[in-house]
Amino acid sequence: MTKAIIYCRVSTEKEAQETSIKRQQEELQLFANKYHFEIINIIEEKQSGYEIEREGIFEMLESFQNGNADTLLIQDETRLGRGNTKIALLHQLNRLKVNIYTLSHQGELQLSEGDSMVLQIVSIVEEYQRKLHNAKIKRGMKKAVSNGFNPAENLSNQHLAKGRERKEFPIEEVVRLKGNNLTFQEIASVLRGMGYDVSKATVHRRYQEYQSLEN
Repeated sequence: MTKAIIYCRVSTEKEAQETSIKRQQEELQLFANKYHFEIINIIEEKQSGYEIEREGIFEMLESFQNGNADTLLIQDETRLGRGNTKIALLHQLNRLKVNIYTLSHQGELQLSEGDSMVLQIVSIVEEYQRKLHNAKIKRGMKKAVSNGFNPAENLSNQHLAKGRERKEFPIEEVVRLKGNNLTFQEIASVLRGMGYDVSKATVHRRYQEYQSLEN
């Protein structure tokens, strides 16, 4: 059976809004029964739709991320959010492959042409950012290998990059790669390719620490 979350929202604490949120809940419960959805949670919020930092939203997304549910039931898309907040949440729900049903459509959410276009653009930009990030890592690795770096010699050290408050990585490799005229950005890319989640700033700072100790 499809596991669903009911999400209801109003913008203020006014008495009329209290009636509205209860009506949303009742109608969505009937809607869920119609489609034989199993309701695992009902979330109610009284906050502006332009505000993205809502406890109910965090709770909802966490349930979807953990696989506790796969379907969202809302009165209409404005209950989810408004403006950029709505687009951001729709994009996140799409990434999580969440099915969205609305009372206004009496079925699955039908996005407007404008919203659909914006979401496509956001997805394209995100994909190209990922490709660019991977290309930078690949470029840094190629340059390091051409300068004598052997990644096979460092595979046994990958576990050091996890679970430490102070990130550990082979400073000797940083020094050697710096000596081969790689930039700190390129060195950070090489280290990430080895499994060390470090930034350019961290690599630069640790290199400066090493240099001060040597001097």
